[in-house]
Amino acid sequence: MKKVLSKILFWSGFGIIPVFMAAAMSGKTTISGEWGVAAYIVIFAAIALMYLGFELETSSPREIAVIAVLGAVGAAGRIAFAALPNVQPTTFIAISSGYVFGPTAGFMVGSTAALVSNFFLGQGPWTPWQMFAWGLAGSSAGMVKSLSPRIGRWGMAFFCLLWGYFFGWILNLWSWIGFVKPLNWQSFIAVCAASFWFDTLHAAGNAAFCLLFGPGFMKILERFRHKMEVT
Repeated sequence: MKKVLSKILFWSGFGIIPVFMAAAMSGKTTISGEWGVAAYIVIFAAIALMYLGFELETSSPREIAVIAVLGAVGAAGRIAFAALPNVQPTTFIAISSGYVFGPTAGFMVGSTAALVSNFFLGQGPWTPWQMFAWGLAGSSAGMVKSLSPRIGRWGMAFFCLLWGYFFGWILNLWSWIGFVKPLNWQSFIAVCAASFWFDTLHAAGNAAFCLLFGPGFMKILERFRHKMEVT
């Protein structure tokens, strides 16, 4: 029962965002500031639900330690590549972690990496959205494994490439909701078009990291997973 409740809470966190986005586009108000405040309430609620779902899951101390280490590695990788515009291994690490350890672990690695790295690169209104976006990247990789366990090196590289754009679109939500009006599909597409080249650098970097380091990194993570499964 506790495990079922944890999954309900975890996936409910993801469901809040598309519902809120649809409400913002409903046309009931054109004052973007009102929606901007609501956006932060919603994103914090979504993250809180997912963290609570993880807390209710039965996780071994080893698994928690591995998640913490991978989150720190993702943060360190982002800081190390900070000089390159939007090119960093954080997305690749979150996706690899989710693919090997599952959706919940993937979310925790991605969100932790975002939070920790921003202590060095700067916290701001973008932090919860980065936590959500990188967490979702990790969780979606866990779902991909259940659907396609033999996705292969090139398939995973393509998935990482797509997440360069998905990540950018999620980050565009907070600036679109907070600073753009009217809130509709046309204005959101315009915001995404403005960030296209920046997102393309992210996508290309993700694919490159996956092709260069993916197989070896996955083997290391699989080894840790097998060790945790030994009783």
